[in-house]
Amino acid sequence: MEREKALELVKRQLTDHRYEHTLGVVDTAVKLAEHYNADKKKAEIAAIFHDYAKFRPKEEMRQIVRDKQMPLDLLEFGTELLHAPVGAYLVEQEAGIYDQEILNAIRYHTTGRPGMNLLEKIIFIADYIEPGRRFPGVEEVRQLAFENLDKACTQALKNTMQFLMRQNQLIYPLTVDTYNDFISTIKKREET
Repeated sequence: MEREKALELVKRQLTDHRYEHTLGVVDTAVKLAEHYNADKKKAEIAAIFHDYAKFRPKEEMRQIVRDKQMPLDLLEFGTELLHAPVGAYLVEQEAGIYDQEILNAIRYHTTGRPGMNLLEKIIFIADYIEPGRRFPGVEEVRQLAFENLDKACTQALKNTMQFLMRQNQLIYPLTVDTYNDFISTIKKREET
């Protein structure tokens, strides 16, 4: 799918503010893809569609999780996580994008997952560090993103979990598993 057609489809689904965020994620994802020699076109498309389901009715998203046999524990952690896996499903159904790398980058852009591939890491971090983001710790992750993508993902996960803990909110187990996977991978790499 061409960039302009994809942006047109997505713009209808988002608020103006979220569309601006999406454009920032797209630019950041393409820069990261160039930096890490990843597929720029896949990064661009995944970034364009990453928040496709963000403003779908909450009950519609819950029903899709149930109907499409997605992990039901998603329903126990508030609605903020639902737009990523539901978005991957809807992008396939409504936009006709079947590339599993792109769909997984969308599916895991909020929680991460153990064994993330390069495209998944790029979309995860691009969403976290896009230029419109302003919160404690983002500058450190912005710098790390172009030095060591695994360490950037680890720091982003750590910041997110610390934020959730300060808010007395639940942390989705897959996010904890993702953090542990990155720590383990980084330690093994440093030992060799």
